[in-house]
Amino acid sequence: MAITIDNVFIQTFERSVRQLAQQQNTKLRGFVMERAVNSEKHNWERLGKGAATQKTTARQATPAQDSAWSRRTSMPTTWNIGDTVEPDDIVQMLIDPKSSVAESHGFAMRRAMDDIIIAAATANALNGDGTTTAFPAGQVVGDGTAPISFDMVTAVQEKFMENDIDPDVPKCFVVGPTQVRKLMQLTEATSADYVRTQALQQLSSTGIVPNWMGFTWICSNRLLVPSAGQLSCLAFTKRAIGLQTNKDIWARVAEDPSISFAWRIYSAMTAGAVRVEDEQIVHAKVADTV
Repeated sequence: MAITIDNVFIQTFERSVRQLAQQQNTKLRGFVMERAVNSEKHNWERLGKGAATQKTTARQATPAQDSAWSRRTSMPTTWNIGDTVEPDDIVQMLIDPKSSVAESHGFAMRRAMDDIIIAAATANALNGDGTTTAFPAGQVVGDGTAPISFDMVTAVQEKFMENDIDPDVPKCFVVGPTQVRKLMQLTEATSADYVRTQALQQLSSTGIVPNWMGFTWICSNRLLVPSAGQLSCLAFTKRAIGLQTNKDIWARVAEDPSISFAWRIYSAMTAGAVRVEDEQIVHAKVADTV
């Protein structure tokens, strides 16, 4: 006689939806200049540095230096995400999925905000006259063949110093998980001979000493991959990138009468970014290995 009692075994289910592992918040938005505007494009005005000259005689003519004015322009684009939930699906589930789907959309939109910033960091920057400016070769450290190292980090700092960036200006360094692992293996980042013992006991969420080498360290899985086995890491100040936010992230959940009154969950934003000051950003090309 067949044993069939397993046909009536009870199954239990969670009363809440578990969002799978993912980046939930934007990591870079707080490290750029942001302007909330309503326009098809936003101009970021720039003024070049002047040069003082020595006065050599009495009643010398007042110098008239033609200051170098320029502008960078950001162009917004709209990003969106949507999903549909049938009413008959809801009544057959233990939970109402609408709020969970909307929450998931919010995570996706915040990641997209980072994508906009990362893409603008090293892309051709649009100028006010319609021309573009490529990322300066002089602001690149490394060629993608060597992993991140203490020497590379000091070389990045050297670039900022060569550009007369105020040492007190906050800077962030965006790296990937492999670079964090490599940095945590460096004696210069983990030994009390180089960093204060108290600082070693207050490691940041990345596992790196806070403000080590003058940077706020950010670990991101969204950095650009120029070639297989390489990663484009970024070090910049807040003045490096301009973020134009025409319409911040928004969401709607509503019934759609055109598809049997199914629930539409939708989220969107309109934003754009541009590299405003080349001197305020360094592109570190590293091998994505330890």
